[in-house]
Amino acid sequence: MIPHVTNNEQADITSLEAFRKQLNEEGKKAGTRVTMLAFLIKAVVAALKKFPEFNASLDGDNLILKKYFNIGFAADTPNGLVVPVIRDADKKGILEIGQEMNELAGLARDGKLSAAQMQGGCFTISSLGGIGGTDFTPIINAPEVAIMGVSRSSMQPVWNGKEFEPRLMLPLSLSYDHRVIDGAAAARFNAFLAELLADYRRIVL
Repeated sequence: MIPHVTNNEQADITSLEAFRKQLNEEGKKAGTRVTMLAFLIKAVVAALKKFPEFNASLDGDNLILKKYFNIGFAADTPNGLVVPVIRDADKKGILEIGQEMNELAGLARDGKLSAAQMQGGCFTISSLGGIGGTDFTPIINAPEVAIMGVSRSSMQPVWNGKEFEPRLMLPLSLSYDHRVIDGAAAARFNAFLAELLADYRRIVL
């Protein structure tokens, strides 16, 4: 039913990964730990604010633009894939998002997620980084109109204008509903997200 297209991009997360490791080192005593996915959820919210047509759903022929930011993340469990939802992600910090993700993922693995905890999403992120792969085509979680797929990051030689230097690159695969979103908008969304991840200071702009 959905004319399904995927745009692939790579984000340089060298600096962000170093910051994430620093945060986790500092949080050892408090028992706090944050994953790259928590940073990605916050960056996706910023991208959805800039490109509101991605924060939408299709109800028949009616396009509903949403003013809230509930981000689903696909969680692999012994009973298959489920999608818990982080509600109002725009109002939460990275550490709070990370903690809530851990709690929801734990419930998902134990088969204790409620229906309410899997409903009301605006946009979904499916991460296969822990398993592998270079790119994939994530399937849109209808009635949402887009989904972000994340594969395993890898160290790659990147030309800086003078020489090749090792940079940690994260593959981003954005699938979108072509009835709502055109290719140029998808490429801009993915490029903007990659910019945010490469220099996370931009998230406050």
